[in-house]
Amino acid sequence: MKLGPIRVAQIMGKLVGRGVESVIFNYYRHIDHTKIQFDFYADDDSTVPMPQDILDAGARCYMIPRYQRLPQNMAALYRHFKEQGYTIVHSDLNALSVFSLCAARLAGVPVRIAHSHSTAGKGDTKKNILKYILRPFAKTFATNYVACSRYAGAWLFGKKAMEQGKVTIFNNAIELDAFRYDRAVRGEVRTELGLEGKFVIGHVGAFCYQKNHEFLLDIFRDICGQCPDAVLLLVGDGPDRARIEEKARGMAVLSLGQRDDVGRLYQAMDVFVLPSRYEGLPVVGVEAQAAGLPCLLSDAVTQDAKVTDGAVFLSISNGTGPWVQKLLELRDFDRTDTSEQLAKRGFSIADQGAGLLRYYAELLRGQGISF
Repeated sequence: MKLGPIRVAQIMGKLVGRGVESVIFNYYRHIDHTKIQFDFYADDDSTVPMPQDILDAGARCYMIPRYQRLPQNMAALYRHFKEQGYTIVHSDLNALSVFSLCAARLAGVPVRIAHSHSTAGKGDTKKNILKYILRPFAKTFATNYVACSRYAGAWLFGKKAMEQGKVTIFNNAIELDAFRYDRAVRGEVRTELGLEGKFVIGHVGAFCYQKNHEFLLDIFRDICGQCPDAVLLLVGDGPDRARIEEKARGMAVLSLGQRDDVGRLYQAMDVFVLPSRYEGLPVVGVEAQAAGLPCLLSDAVTQDAKVTDGAVFLSISNGTGPWVQKLLELRDFDRTDTSEQLAKRGFSIADQGAGLLRYYAELLRGQGISF
């Protein structure tokens, strides 16, 4: 039987401008829409709208009751899955995928993919309790396992599943040309933001416990004693933004909120810092390296995130001293075009998008469907 395009249900959870969302949207933009189309399912308390170009390309978006209203959430998913007759449901909710994939199984969907995008870390108590409770059930209703890194895959599905080759890895790939280092753009953006002659320390990420903005401000406060011309550039939004901005009052901190020109903003930075408490494989770390930036990443970030020699891992448990010292060492880092390195490591979205198409095609062939 030959059909096409085949619609795949992508279960997104809350649209809040996270890196995971940008990864999934990137994959959609670089998959053959004559063969595969996505239907996105998002919680009704999402704070960020679906990108218009995604909808213009033929994707559909369904708003469903938030997962905190679990019976209504599962009932809505079940109803949609039955009505649409999907062959593939691809859940991007990490441990929470157990619920959407349960609905998919009840609706008779034959291919049910659980996707691990992250791990868990110390301190984020409420989230971690839920993650650890649900983690043993992650594989219960899934027929296939996918992860953004070996670390994230082992965390959700277990080391044995990784060793047995049961987990397929799809990198948090990006459009390399959109982040390629450009000296001219760097000058333009620094002028626009009033950053000429400044040592710009950059961070991109949601204002939430995971990203550890408090520690980032502590690092910045300490480095300002040695670099009076230092500026901290923050990009993103989230529940902790107001509190972090209040803590940063009186400091040379420029908080830009959620932006759709992050590729340009990387050009203005001198060093990228990501002191996360836990991660899977952060797409912002890949983007920053694609922009030729030196990157200071916490050792809670998987080593798979090291693509260039400019990526350095440090512990957040040793205080700010090592971070300040390394920042000073990297101030005059010689930025170059790193796109070839990232492409060789599998971070080109053009290549990975084609790989995802092949993956879906293989799963569909197992159901007697070709395109």
